[in-house]
Amino acid sequence: MDAGQDNLTPLGRLEKYAFSENVFNRQIVARGLLDVLREFSDNENDFISVMETVARMSEDGEPTVRAELMEQVPNIAMFLHESQPNFPAAFSRYLVPIVVHYLTDPNNQVRKTSQAALLVLLEQGLICKGDMETKVCPVLLDLTEPSSDDDYKIEAVAIMCKLVTMLSKETVEQLLERFCELCSDARLFQVRKVCAANFGEFCSIVGRDATEKLLMSKFFDLCSDSLWGIRKACADCFMIVSNSTSPEVRRTKLSPLFSSLISDQSRWVRQAAFQSLGRFISTFANPSSTGLYFKEDGTNSPLCIESSNGPTVRPSHTPINQDGRSTPSLESMSRGNSGSDSTHTPPQNQHEGQALNNNNLPPTNNKNKETEQTDQNFNSFLYWRPPLVDISQELEMLKDQGPRTRTEGEKEEEEVVVSSLDPATCSQIQKVLDCLQSHMDDPDLLLSLLLRAAAMAMIVTSLNHSCPPPSLLQNVIPQQLLDQYLSMTDPAQAQTVDTEIAKHCAFSLPGVALTLGRQNWHCLKDTYETLATDVQWKVRRTLAFSIHDLALILGDQLTAADLVPIFNGFLKDLDEVRIGVLKHLYDFLKLLHAENRREYLYQLQEFMVTDNSRNWRFRYQLAEQLILIMELYSHDDVYNYLRQIALTLCSDKVSEVRWISYQLVVEILQKMYACGAHELGLNFSNELIARFCHCPKWVGRQAFAFICQAIVEEDCMPMDQFAQHLLPSLLSLSLDPVANVRVLVAKALRQSTPFLFRAGFYLNVTTHQHDIVY
Repeated sequence: MDAGQDNLTPLGRLEKYAFSENVFNRQIVARGLLDVLREFSDNENDFISVMETVARMSEDGEPTVRAELMEQVPNIAMFLHESQPNFPAAFSRYLVPIVVHYLTDPNNQVRKTSQAALLVLLEQGLICKGDMETKVCPVLLDLTEPSSDDDYKIEAVAIMCKLVTMLSKETVEQLLERFCELCSDARLFQVRKVCAANFGEFCSIVGRDATEKLLMSKFFDLCSDSLWGIRKACADCFMIVSNSTSPEVRRTKLSPLFSSLISDQSRWVRQAAFQSLGRFISTFANPSSTGLYFKEDGTNSPLCIESSNGPTVRPSHTPINQDGRSTPSLESMSRGNSGSDSTHTPPQNQHEGQALNNNNLPPTNNKNKETEQTDQNFNSFLYWRPPLVDISQELEMLKDQGPRTRTEGEKEEEEVVVSSLDPATCSQIQKVLDCLQSHMDDPDLLLSLLLRAAAMAMIVTSLNHSCPPPSLLQNVIPQQLLDQYLSMTDPAQAQTVDTEIAKHCAFSLPGVALTLGRQNWHCLKDTYETLATDVQWKVRRTLAFSIHDLALILGDQLTAADLVPIFNGFLKDLDEVRIGVLKHLYDFLKLLHAENRREYLYQLQEFMVTDNSRNWRFRYQLAEQLILIMELYSHDDVYNYLRQIALTLCSDKVSEVRWISYQLVVEILQKMYACGAHELGLNFSNELIARFCHCPKWVGRQAFAFICQAIVEEDCMPMDQFAQHLLPSLLSLSLDPVANVRVLVAKALRQSTPFLFRAGFYLNVTTHQHDIVY
């Protein structure tokens, strides 16, 4: 500034304007500090002088100057980081104290600027651990003292919570006690809200022990806070908190707590809770229930996916439930028990029995069949006591028969029987059985109980004949959570909670299915079918994008039975839905058996038709997927079905579609020769020559040159075949009137010449004649 107008040195001139009485001059200096530092970075003494000037400028009485200076700190820090060998301690010595000091600046703009700069420095890893522990954290602890100013405390809490994910576990533990105090701040709801919003980050870093001992009670208090915004923040972070607890705490404490948020009086809290419900359910996942097991490298693999694509991978050990009980693997469930013990546990309901039958039980030998037939005629009840009398006529008489006089003991027994006729739990059923067992020596009382129980059962059956079947039971997650999740498809929930609640249900369904495991798919099957026919296309689109993941979870048997019909419906849906299945077409088809997979060859052509012809990305995705699914089909199927689609895509109006389609053509040609189908490869080559090399449009001729270049690069066919069938046509395009065609021909020839020479071919190219000499 004003260079040549005074006799001052550059450093003197900087000193003059950095402390000028004109505020504008001081702002200009602060704004240009990075350039100043670069100018003096060659001399260490001059550089230190500049940093000293910066330190004094940080005490400027004008807030705009301090704000300008702080805005430059991240850029200066990055410059110093890159020049660290020359100035190793400059940032820690001069700039970190300025940033920390500005956190307590009386001006709000300066404080906000310093907070933003601090976060940037942390994200870029420019502040060392020592500075964080000795300079930043002590200031935050002072600002969050109960006696601190309200504005400072609120801002400091926000900074503290944002720093948590960037600090080490040891440093966070130093802040944990203060965080617990802030969660109970009864005077400032803003502080409690910030703590609730970042509660999960603290839990995930400090670990399970500290979460359960110190943080869990605070979380319960925040979930019952008087302000709905705080309860909503708790619902948003519920999954992260759950992941930081033991299975017992998750089931016995967090599950009831989450149910209270689901039924909260505030619609916004209920909305957030339903959106987090699927994620919370996913925290209950374990190998015994998901059908997956974890390998030593941390990845997971299917426990029992019987597919035609390769061998099935299964663990060599029996997984353990969260309660410590051993659970048989799906392999043992599907293959049956080969041991000497012939007892077994029947499925709890009809759907579970169907799920077990879908696992391809192996045929039993004739001896087992004879035993089964004998068992069908055997009734253990008839062999240890005389058979009961036929009571069919008494049942008819019960409708008109009045009650007889009963003793007090009989009344109590009947109350137990009647209460058990509700959708009973296993314990209630056991009570009834125990009651009957205790009166086996009294035929009259036993007969009376059986008659009245049968009569009540008939009445209940007639009343509930038109009602759905009771809730499907499972033992992976608390049943109440599953019932709440299944209720997300209820239209009443959309009116009272969230209009997009069905979309949230569809989004989290694969995670819930993974948690429950394929053995409990019957619990979700009806809900999935309801979502698949939802009137909102966004719901169906969400399912379409994840159906391949669900197929991997369920395995090929359940996929063929329950997912394939829905997949077929998505293929005929709107483009917004079809794109979901198209993007993962290969991932879904590879899970099907060969005979089921082949049926889709006839439907691939339908993807060429879209609701909007301008939707070129749809055709681009189709070409990408065809390249992948080619490995799933034989060379005959590829030639008969995929070839025509590929050639059509090569003539698309959009260049992006054409270029990816050229690669598809090359892949098809490579498959022909790799499978030994040289005759089909020759036919396809001749078709490429006729369609592209002799195309009246230069775009087609350019495409042929590019295809030839790609064929050589990827070694798709023998060089003698290329030289004999494709090279003459390629050379003919060297005289093409369009420059773009000749350029690609030159590239193709440059690429192919070394291969031809190594194969023993020599080119003799003249202006009017193109000969190939062997």
